[in-house]
This record gives sequence, C-alpha cells and structure tokens, in this order.
Amino acid sequence: MDTIAGFFSFITTPVSWVIVQFHTVYGAIFGADTGWAWGLSIVSLVILIRICLIPLFVKQIKATRAMQTLQPEMKKIQERYKNDKQRQSEEMMKLYKETGTNPLSSCLPILAQSPFFFALYHVLNGIATGKTIGVINDDLLASARKAHIFGAPLAAKFMDSSDKVEALGATLTDVRVVTAVMIVLMSFSQFYTQRQLMTKNVDTTVKTPFMQQQKMLMYVFPVMFAVFGINFPVGVLVYWLTTNVWTMGQQMYVIRNNPTPGSKAQAAYLERLHKHVTNHGKTRNRRERAIVKAIVAKGRDRNEFERKFINGLTKSGLAAQPDGNVVKSEGSVATLTAEDGAPTTTAAPKRQQPKRQSKAQRQSGAAKTAGESTVANASDASDASDASGSSDSGASEPTSLSKSEQPKDASQPAARKAGTPKSGSGGRSKAQSGQRKGGPQRPKSPSKK
Repeated sequence: MDTIAGFFSFITTPVSWVIVQFHTVYGAIFGADTGWAWGLSIVSLVILIRICLIPLFVKQIKATRAMQTLQPEMKKIQERYKNDKQRQSEEMMKLYKETGTNPLSSCLPILAQSPFFFALYHVLNGIATGKTIGVINDDLLASARKAHIFGAPLAAKFMDSSDKVEALGATLTDVRVVTAVMIVLMSFSQFYTQRQLMTKNVDTTVKTPFMQQQKMLMYVFPVMFAVFGINFPVGVLVYWLTTNVWTMGQQMYVIRNNPTPGSKAQAAYLERLHKHVTNHGKTRNRRERAIVKAIVAKGRDRNEFERKFINGLTKSGLAAQPDGNVVKSEGSVATLTAEDGAPTTTAAPKRQQPKRQSKAQRQSGAAKTAGESTVANASDASDASDASGSSDSGASEPTSLSKSEQPKDASQPAARKAGTPKSGSGGRSKAQSGQRKGGPQRPKSPSKK
C-alpha cells in the first residue's frame, strides 16, 4: 500500500486541499467537528470530479455504442482466423483503425477517476493512523478523527479490531452496521446501473459475445465491491457510494434521452416523441430534430421501432422532413368541421379489398358474364338490322320482289343501287345486304366491247 500511496502522492495534496475548502464551508454551517461537515466535503469532492469527467463519459458512451455496432464484424473475423491469432489481431486493429474506434475509450472514466480514489484512500488512512498529509495539519487531523457518520468514524473499517475502533471514539457494532449497510447499497447501485444498461439500452436485434461479457460484469462487479468494501474506510465508502449513485442517475438520464438504436429504451423514447409531436405538430428542440433527421436519413435501414415511429406520423397526418422538422402532410388526412366550428382531422378511409370467392362462385360469375355479353351482342345486331331496314324502306321499294313481278333487267340496276356484296364475302349480315337467301343474285358486270 505504501508503494501505491507513493505513486499517487502527486495528487494527494490537491485532493486534501479540495476537501479542506469544502470543510471550511460546511463547518461554518454544521460545525467543524461534525460528521456532516466532513461527509459532505467528501460528497462534494465526488460531484466535482464527476462533473469534470462528463466529457469522458460522453466519449465512453460513443465508444460503447461503436463497439456494439462492430460486434458482428468482429465475430466474423474471429471465425475466419480462429486458427491464426496473429492475423486475427491484425484484422481487429485494422477494423478499429478504419472505424476510428478505441476499445479502451469505454474505460476512460474509471481510469481517470482511479488517482482521486487512491489519493482519498491515502488521506483517510493518514487520518486513521494520526498522520498529517497534504494540507491537513494537526488541528484538521484532530477534527477529522472526532467526526462520525451515524456513529462510525471516517477512518474506521469493517475489519478493524475493537481496540482500534475504541481509540477513534466508537463501538465495533456501530462501525460494522454502518459499513455493512454502505457496502450493500454500494453493490446494489452498481448492479442496478449495469442491469438497466443491459435490459434497456442494448440493441435486442443483435446477439453478440459483447452482451454476454456485459452480463457477466453485471454480477462480477457487485461481488468485487462487497469483497473490497470490507477493507475500505468509512470515508472511502462514502466516496464510492456517492460516485455509484451519480453514475446510476447519469445512466438513467442518458438511457431516457439518448437511447441506443434498436433497444427497448429507444422504443419508449420514440413513443414519447410521437405523442408530443402529434399533440404539438412539431419537434421542440435541436436534439429531437437531430434524432428525427437521423431516422429519416436511414431510409430502408430503419429498425422496427423507427419504422413504427414514421408510420405513426403518417397516420396522424404528419411527415418527417430530411432536416428533422415535422410538418403536416397533405392528402393523408381529411379535415372536417365539428358542430362547434372547431376543425377536426380524421384519417382517410382505407381502400376496401374485394372478398375472396370460391371456385364455384367464380365459374357462375363467368357464365353469367358470358350470357350477358351474348344478349348484348344480339341486341346490338337487332338494332343494326332495324336501322338498315328502315333506311332502305324510306329510300326505295323493298328488294324482296319475285321474278314474276319484276323483269330481270329492272332488277339489276336496283341490285347495284342497293350495293349488294359479292357472294362469299361474308363481311356483312343478311339484313345489311337487303337480300334473302332465295333472292336474286347480283349479275355479272357487262364486258367492255
């Protein structure tokens, strides 16, 4: 432990200085020797550190999502080069370089927070052993040794002996009860944070080994905190519990407002966004416009929840634009007016699909259609015959003359005038030719002399 303390000694002085400054503020309110003054100083130190680490946290989120996206490609590389580990590593590094992804980016907040954690541990250990450290002098050291949080001194541990705990002005029972409760809360907060990440903010359409690793860490980390927690001073447990609660709240905010595509959190977010957009007819801020813009740009690559969101806007008479705005769509809804004069919108009626008919119904329908067509053709032919007969009767005498009533020479001009077709043409009906089957035939044209 001395080696670790010496390695992180460069940050011990800044950490002790920040704690003393916060203690000055809270000491004026609650009293310099109270556990509230020293406990809130540690909590404020955590909040200050986590605020400074927000940019790294954002980078961690992007790196984690990029790694989730690359899992299918990584799996293909592992299967292709499973017998060649060197080539597998080369292809992995090539994939990371092409996509600009760094696997260590997801660990940046933890790595950046580690020096502050060990520096605080070293400061509290100095308080427990009665040694001044950093900017904490003898007066501040005596005040910190008197401070108790729910009856447990800041420097006491779960595994301390009763003599050491009594030297700090407390009982072993109080120390173990307080430290046990804080260890349980610390482990539970870590478990819940990892669980909501796995159950709500993971793409359910892709099953990759990365999900199994995260699932394993969900159970491993709480056990690690429980094992190591029994050797942490109360002040360090306050620090670690506070940072776990901060992480849990920060994770909940990210999952609610910036979920992973394809996850259950995205489905809930798009449902809330659809409800707001349909009520107000527009997106309310830049972040929502950016999400709508990204969904529109995906086109056919949208997942199930994104397609449902776009279809819901269409049914509501709205259309998402490429720039992320939402406007009213013309023709998709019909505008009606209520009795009180207020305009109301209703969706356009859906097109009715014809009912499916059986084979017997289709055959009877076809026979009926054929019969109607035959009757119609016969009616048309009858009408044409009547019209031709009436025109012939008005223009000249009927052509149904016998040979005894009219001479042969007189019948020839009449036949030519009527325009009798040649025999064998078959192009006109009997009604149009004006001749009966047994009537006179058209004479041959006289030869020119």
